[in-house]
Amino acid sequence: MKLLSFLRPLLEAAALVAALVLALRLLTGIFSRKSYVYQLSYGRQLRLLFWPLLCLGVGLPFLGAFFYADTLAPHEWVLLLFMMVVVLGFAGPALLLHTQYYAHNLNTTLVFEPKQNQLEVYEDSTRVPFEKHDLLRVERVICRSRRPFWSPYDYLRLHLQNGQTITLTSVLTDLRPLTEFLRNTPLEQRQAWICWL
Repeated sequence: MKLLSFLRPLLEAAALVAALVLALRLLTGIFSRKSYVYQLSYGRQLRLLFWPLLCLGVGLPFLGAFFYADTLAPHEWVLLLFMMVVVLGFAGPALLLHTQYYAHNLNTTLVFEPKQNQLEVYEDSTRVPFEKHDLLRVERVICRSRRPFWSPYDYLRLHLQNGQTITLTSVLTDLRPLTEFLRNTPLEQRQAWICWL
């Protein structure tokens, strides 16, 4: 009974905060214009990292038992090692991919407006000079399986006539509309288990 009287105000406060966040999100969505400039955003990063961080948040407290390793029985060691492999096996590749993609597109800005036929890439606020006809080929690499935490990580490489390569990752934006926009250029699609750059 005491637990119920303790949890009720917490649940009411959580419901109130959730309702306020939803209302603010709806209001800002109504009055904001769709942006065609894509940079690294906290919202997109949080969306990509939600499940790996949740997995770490659930699994890491159990791994604290390593501090009491001298008092663990052999079967507890096996369970603890199994839990560590599961947590790091699911969350580790996604966190490594996110770090790699984040570092690669940290200073990249993409201006993409398909209705105006506009595609511009800026590196360190300097425009990379190319037009759509300068593209030799486009390489799209996606994850083979759609189930693991690292499956939303994919990338697009634009190979230019001057030998330069521009890599845009899914940390920057969703790459499906951009791939559709570039459908008239030679497109190579590959699948990989983990899309390392």
